[in-house]
Amino acid sequence: MALLSLGDQLRYELEEIVCHTPSAKERCRAQALLWLAEGSGVEEVAELLHVSRQTVYNRVSRFQERGDLGVRARLLDAPRPGRPPSAGGLIDRLIACVIDGDPRVLGYHSTIWTAPLLRCYLRDYHEIEVSERTVGRALDRLRLRWKRPRHELARRPATWRQSKGGSRPAWTARSGWSC
Repeated sequence: MALLSLGDQLRYELEEIVCHTPSAKERCRAQALLWLAEGSGVEEVAELLHVSRQTVYNRVSRFQERGDLGVRARLLDAPRPGRPPSAGGLIDRLIACVIDGDPRVLGYHSTIWTAPLLRCYLRDYHEIEVSERTVGRALDRLRLRWKRPRHELARRPATWRQSKGGSRPAWTARSGWSC
């Protein structure tokens, strides 16, 4: 006896999914259900799909439990709680408020904001623990870019040669060339 019995309409919809869907997960799950309905054993289906027997049983029970949903919805993964929401949306606003200001005003010994310094600011003033990488992603979302500060040499005064004791460039004096 087959583990699963399918009506004609349900069988047709599963065959359409097997033939025309780009999603490999949906296709494999639909194929497994069709094989089981045709009388194949759970062991055989599990071996063909390279999954455990328990996975096949879980998929069949999930498919049957979701009888009130459409066929594609019945083939999807079970909902999972997933990773807790990040501080992304919250820290974006906080960073945007201080990024144009001077960190020295808040008591930091720096003239520019850096990712580690912003991390300290969030911890010290808002009691939010985030990584430097999270701060970097927030800066990307805010479309903020920074580069290392460039140190520019002061322009030489027009009389610098006289202060060094010469009036012509050194190379002209040695070679005999003149300007």
